[in-house]
Amino acid sequence: MLIPIAIGIYILIALIMVVSLLLNGVRPSKTLAWLLAIFTIPVGGVMLYLLFGRNRRKSKMFSLKNAVTHLSNIPYVHCDPPLSSNKQKISRLIHNTVNCPVTCTNEINLLQDGRITFESIFEALESAEEHIHLQYYIYEDGLLAEKLLEIFQRKINQGVTIRLLYDGIGSYSLSKKYLKKLKAIGVETAQFLPFRFGRFLTALNYRNHRKIIVVDNKMGFTGGINISDKYLKGNPSLGKWHDTHLKIEGEAVDYLNRIFITDWYLASGIQVNMESFKIAKSNNAQVALQIVPSGPDDDFDVMEQVYFSIINSAEKYLYIVNPYIIPNHAILQGLMTAALSGVDVRLLMSATTDIKLVDWCVRAYYESYLKAGIKVYLFSDGFLHSKVMLCDDEIASIGTANLDNRSLQQNYEAQAFVYDETLCQHMKQEFLEDCAKSKVLNDYHKYSQRPWLNKLIEGFAKLLSPLL
Repeated sequence: MLIPIAIGIYILIALIMVVSLLLNGVRPSKTLAWLLAIFTIPVGGVMLYLLFGRNRRKSKMFSLKNAVTHLSNIPYVHCDPPLSSNKQKISRLIHNTVNCPVTCTNEINLLQDGRITFESIFEALESAEEHIHLQYYIYEDGLLAEKLLEIFQRKINQGVTIRLLYDGIGSYSLSKKYLKKLKAIGVETAQFLPFRFGRFLTALNYRNHRKIIVVDNKMGFTGGINISDKYLKGNPSLGKWHDTHLKIEGEAVDYLNRIFITDWYLASGIQVNMESFKIAKSNNAQVALQIVPSGPDDDFDVMEQVYFSIINSAEKYLYIVNPYIIPNHAILQGLMTAALSGVDVRLLMSATTDIKLVDWCVRAYYESYLKAGIKVYLFSDGFLHSKVMLCDDEIASIGTANLDNRSLQQNYEAQAFVYDETLCQHMKQEFLEDCAKSKVLNDYHKYSQRPWLNKLIEGFAKLLSPLL
């Protein structure tokens, strides 16, 4: 008696999912794949769909942006001097999708690797007079966490408000003992989508991958660096951990703060009045940049669209640094088309990654790159964790987003797009220096003759790329 009832319930759930897929499916191939999984893998197909298949852009489960940060109907901003036509195309795309305009009066400082970055962060935190907002995907116990605790205690004694937001999965190892210390000295803390049984499906798949610090709405930091001692000590198996971060002073910091305030409300239920923060303008520089937040609650695949547009706009060169380049069809076709059109396309990646399955999946696309004339550089002096894109001495992208399905469609990310020739040329020089120290893959015929077992493993890993 129970078995027929269970089968009936399962069929009903499956039919509901089928209707949801037909109504909300964006890509026909993806919709067909999920339909096949639901009907050919009993129970497992339904579970996989609940974990990875639901379209958050339709359900709007997490849509709180406009209500909290008042980002709707912001007019497009024209900088003086004006942006080039290529830069304007990108900036309008960003403005129209996430309502974040170009900010024209900023001072920036590029920070490479952990020691230099944290020296700058500590100095900024010590200067705080009103508030400190921190948001991290990974926040781990260790020397850096203890140093931050010391600074927090001093600043709270001086009347500074401190709020810390950490991801429930990325910071799973953060100890209760440390959290108790934070609360004891007066740090306000919140956990983004805690890993709990009642929210298991949501918590597992939708992570907050952002790394943001805001000090008094005047200074801000974002990039790839987490709060982890591996940025100082390295990793036993991968060596020194290399990464890129950006310090910003000026108008753009306000948009980093808006991202934090929105996520803080989502995690804690506490709304902070954004209007209480003054917008800072830098008198020392006139660097134009845009802060781009993206997440599963956006109307569009914002980060994918911006990356795609930059790739297609490249005329001279396109240089990308990223540890996890697992492109979807659109990004792959864009990269290949650019290279075949004569653009100098180079991808700089680590010789190995911190996750073996991901490593095989990344390698699965090398042959397609080489066939189109894309140069692949494998960096072996440690692990390269930077998320950087450079285009034609016009646009430099620095932030948290990888070039994979998870970052482009599922994670909450934050990326800075800087329209500054001086920064682009400086970063280009650093990129070429790293390429000179790396192993280059540029012979398609030689690479295509690698062992068939490698091709088989890569093919299997590639099947799982939409889930990674």
